[in-house]
Amino acid sequence: MKTTTRVAVIGGGVVGCSVLYHLTKLGWSDVMLIERSELTSGSTWHAAGGFHTLNGDTNMAALQGYTIKLYRELEEITGMSCGLHHVGGVTLAEDQERFDMLKAERAKHRFMGLETEIVSPEEIAKIAPVTNIDGIVGGLYDPLDGHLDPSGTTHAYAKAARMGGATIETHCKVVETNQRPDGSWDVVTNKGTVHAEHIVNAGGLWAREVGAMAGVYFPLHPMEHQYIVTDEVPEIAAIIDAGGEHPHVMDPAGESYLRQEGRGLCIGFYEQPCKPWAVDGTPWDFGHELLPDDFDKIEDSIAFAYNRFPALERAGVKSVIHGPFTFAPDGNPLVGPVPGMRNYWSACAVMAGFSQGGGVGLMLAQWMVEGECERDTFAMDCARFGNWITPGYTRPKVIENYQKRFSIAYPNEELPAARPFRTTPMYDIFDGMGAVWGAQYGMEVPNYFATGDEPRYETPSFRRSNAFEATAREVKAVRENVGINEVHNFGKYLVKGADARAWLDRIMAGRVPQVGRLSLTPMLSPKGRLIGDFTISCLSEEEFQLTASYGSQAYHMRWFLQNMDNGVSLENISDTRNGFQIAGPKAREVLQACTRSDVSDMRFMDVRRLTVGMADCIVQRVSYTGDLGYEIYCDLPSQRALWDALWSAGQPLGMKPFGMRAMMSLRLDKFFGSWLSEFSPDYTAAETGLDRFISFRKPVDFIGRAAAEAERDAGPSRKLCAFEVDADDADVVAYEPIWLDGAVVGFCTSGGYSHHTQKSVALGFVPVERAQKGLEVEIEILGSRRRARLITSPLFDADGTRMRG
Repeated sequence: MKTTTRVAVIGGGVVGCSVLYHLTKLGWSDVMLIERSELTSGSTWHAAGGFHTLNGDTNMAALQGYTIKLYRELEEITGMSCGLHHVGGVTLAEDQERFDMLKAERAKHRFMGLETEIVSPEEIAKIAPVTNIDGIVGGLYDPLDGHLDPSGTTHAYAKAARMGGATIETHCKVVETNQRPDGSWDVVTNKGTVHAEHIVNAGGLWAREVGAMAGVYFPLHPMEHQYIVTDEVPEIAAIIDAGGEHPHVMDPAGESYLRQEGRGLCIGFYEQPCKPWAVDGTPWDFGHELLPDDFDKIEDSIAFAYNRFPALERAGVKSVIHGPFTFAPDGNPLVGPVPGMRNYWSACAVMAGFSQGGGVGLMLAQWMVEGECERDTFAMDCARFGNWITPGYTRPKVIENYQKRFSIAYPNEELPAARPFRTTPMYDIFDGMGAVWGAQYGMEVPNYFATGDEPRYETPSFRRSNAFEATAREVKAVRENVGINEVHNFGKYLVKGADARAWLDRIMAGRVPQVGRLSLTPMLSPKGRLIGDFTISCLSEEEFQLTASYGSQAYHMRWFLQNMDNGVSLENISDTRNGFQIAGPKAREVLQACTRSDVSDMRFMDVRRLTVGMADCIVQRVSYTGDLGYEIYCDLPSQRALWDALWSAGQPLGMKPFGMRAMMSLRLDKFFGSWLSEFSPDYTAAETGLDRFISFRKPVDFIGRAAAEAERDAGPSRKLCAFEVDADDADVVAYEPIWLDGAVVGFCTSGGYSHHTQKSVALGFVPVERAQKGLEVEIEILGSRRRARLITSPLFDADGTRMRG
């Protein structure tokens, strides 16, 4: 066995073999895979082997499309068969809400180049004749759907990797992973020790145990999953004898997926009475075993399936496959460099390994070899969960995700499991004021405030919800008087030291402000992609506060630490420094009433230390609402006292609390972008307009400078623009296609309803040569093309008089 390697991939399932292959494909040949048993000994061998492109996250869907197309390449490279059956698949909609979701997904697919199509019940009966279409409204057909041979495909990945120089060591159990001072690793196995520059945890069912060897907790949990294979079904036999194959059918109402298996059928269930497996750890001696049959938990699912697919009831059961699969709390994989660790990478919780394994392998290999991925991978980045997450939180969220595997995913839905978990000192006060809660990064956040007889629950919908009137009320309070909300939805970082300014100048593309001032700046990757959208506050020559997206703390901290300089101290103070934002025409009056300091001369983008009420605070003259406003920060123990002062001073001036729904409406009035919507690693500063905040004059080789200068000189091919939409009862959410001259030329990044102007607004990309005021386009919302006009003047305070005055 080799004793040194550049990369040690731990785990020989389909994901580990995919990572190994893609590393060799990108030029790293000194790589090895270590498997405690045989290849495919975990979840891979008993997988149903289905693959599909449908995914609520657009980048995940694109990676699933890549995975599916990769299988032909593997067959050509290796000469091995993956057992491919590209039979197509149809997802059923039993009501209008489900149909709305499918139409929204179809719209996204247009600009992704995926050839899906909406089909009628009558077409479904022809496509999938074993389906009873009673009660079916329509469906979404995907010609790429299919199934394969799990073992053959995994071995094809392995052979392709070996052909690229990789080695694979089976029957080699890892017992320890110990890091050396230089960041490399000693991987101790029952066959000896391997010295590796990098470790990839692709441990699958054992990923928790492998992570624990390095002191890392991976938020994933195995769930029991059961599918049934029938004896011969006459309807399927007739299709085969005629030279055809029956397509896949996903029946969300029945929580099932169905496909042809030989001359019979295979059907699997995501049943509600589901069961977590191996709660306290996966046994090391588990492998090619199955779990005992458990028909009781799928009894209701089978009864539903008999009605939807009558042929099942007449078929005998040939075999039952009941085994565990791992899930993360949101169902997406855990991929990428593990925050807080050097040279330790994750490739686990890939529940849909044969749909996602290729894309996971490609993205991780790009990350390792090239330093960054070609697309935004935040949906599967292991940094989307922070160090606050625990097994006690993970398990109920995984159960919830399993139960909702086939549920409609609404853009405004808030899932209830494991909540409330993390709260601020304001939770009970806001709850008593009627807060309707959302959650971000595990923290409870008010979405809006219900009053009177309004329900304390927002109805999930693709259309305008029952939060509409409450949001309008809060927007009105901000624009006409003054509103208050908490600033706990900002990630906050304290940077200190003699070299703090120099470090910020290097890591941020924008200008670092002078003492007492703020600046806005993008943070760029080496290839010029957006990896952060920050406010820098200069508190003194050697002390700075940074603010950005709260949900990206681990993501941003990982980048900071990877690029840290000597002479700089960095602290994540997101949960120890909190406070409030006050915004609206009377905001200055509220602040002045709470402090003995004169704030009349506080300019837009000023920052000062002030005593507000009894609390020592950092006060910033800036507001994401686009209005006159202030962000007021204090330490956590002082927050309630700060609230009392601001709230008491605000009552005579009509102060009202406002939540995130109002915030997202207010920012549309000014066309302000949002992190992971308008600003993400999928886009560049020039495309989004953030290049106006890049300081090309500063004499610093900041990260991403060369790429940003090249794009500045060449010009971007697309431009982020704002549109006024002739919407009906549904507004843009994200990724709706933009039509021009009968073709899709762009897509939306986000949108919503401007309650202040009573207009539907969308933000999105169009070709730069067409981005002119008044451009008429169509934006497809829930299958309907709505007229839209490009607008360039903000809908509120167009000249900035109120915001800056």
